[in-house]
Amino acid sequence: MAAVAEKVAEAATRERETTEQLRRGGSFSEFETAPERLAAIWAAKHAEWQRVRDLITQAGWDAYEPERDTQGSKWAQERAERRAGALAARAAFEARRREEADELRAELRLSAVPSRLIRAAADRVGLMPAQILAQLAERVVVSEDGTVSVPPFTPSR
Repeated sequence: MAAVAEKVAEAATRERETTEQLRRGGSFSEFETAPERLAAIWAAKHAEWQRVRDLITQAGWDAYEPERDTQGSKWAQERAERRAGALAARAAFEARRREEADELRAELRLSAVPSRLIRAAADRVGLMPAQILAQLAERVVVSEDGTVSVPPFTPSR
């Protein structure tokens, strides 16, 4: 109970300090988090430690027993699930970014004659001109002497 009381006092002090510093416009440069977020974190920690203290007192426990704290256990599970979801989303984002690093996006301006040929080929097979150009690019062959060519092919959907 003494350890919980210390945590309540520490959280109250930190909450008060961060709120005052935020009001004064003081610097939080030593932290990588936004001042408003830091103040909110300490307010939440203060409230949670008060809840734990009240639970221990009301339940008559000698010490905090997390497995018997249904509300705390539920919140811990929700935090773990959100963290796992965030980590999975971040991993998927990084994988997409690595994949996109190998992609080439280009804007292409063609003169009238090649442009008409590409549009006609696209119209015949029901594709967009950009899709025809992508299929052309996928079939590019670069010879040893640096010559670039595309073997004949039929565009497809």
